[in-house]
Amino acid sequence: MKTANDMIPSRMADCPPATLLADLHATVVERLGAEAESLTLERAVLGIFFTGVKLANGAGGLCATPIKSVPEAVCCPSSAKAMPIPGKIAGRKAVQVLDDLYRPQDLRRTLAIATLNALAETLWMRDGGPASAEVSDGDAFDALVITPGARVALVGAFPPCMRELRRRGQPFHVLEMDPATLRPEEMPFYASADRAPELVPKADVFITTGTTLINGTLDGLLRLLRPGAEAAVIGPTATLIAEPFARRGVTAVGGTRVRAPDELLELLAEGGSGYHFFGKTVERVTLRLTPAQ
Repeated sequence: MKTANDMIPSRMADCPPATLLADLHATVVERLGAEAESLTLERAVLGIFFTGVKLANGAGGLCATPIKSVPEAVCCPSSAKAMPIPGKIAGRKAVQVLDDLYRPQDLRRTLAIATLNALAETLWMRDGGPASAEVSDGDAFDALVITPGARVALVGAFPPCMRELRRRGQPFHVLEMDPATLRPEEMPFYASADRAPELVPKADVFITTGTTLINGTLDGLLRLLRPGAEAAVIGPTATLIAEPFARRGVTAVGGTRVRAPDELLELLAEGGSGYHFFGKTVERVTLRLTPAQ
């Protein structure tokens, strides 16, 4: 298994890691330098809807919890292997947790992405937002240029986006693996996820949640983008680091900054969702990017 050091090439700008997740990992660890090795996890909560961590330096990070990946019988040894090890998370070095970015178990990767996002927050706390991006508060959807009649491909049944697209009368498809997640009035816009190679290259605007980082589908989707398309990766799972996304044609990243990690983790431990923490313990931040040529 590759470690964090293995993922950091000597000349990353000339030869970035093959996958977006590895590129984000390498970029964050390289920029933190020696500080990355010293940081440990103080607390982690695998909530029903979101997983959150707090590092010993006070930085917090979030990632969506893939509910359908939770084993049905976690007391079974084979099922328990899919989970991060309870009782052995607090105190672990953050860079060791990041090794799980490359494991096949979604829940282990979820905790690793939350940790990666807390390390990215450490960079924000130390250096401010990325100089290569236009930074604004609020939802990334509002930063997208969607002209009337533009074709939109939405990956995942994301209710706020669908609601606004329907309100505008915008033509769009929702690429979704589970049609049961859509309401009856949303079904006319449904498209099976396996139609992505057909629909994404035709889209003027592409929107996906950061959960595609968890299931490993984001890289393949971004390779389908047509040149000049608007492309947004949104949600708490998205890491607020600019260049790895820009290198792959993304024009907007909508992530989150954890402002009150202790309060957030208490909410997650009690089953809290985004409705309970957005605008309170967590704020939305959007990076407007210029895709690399």
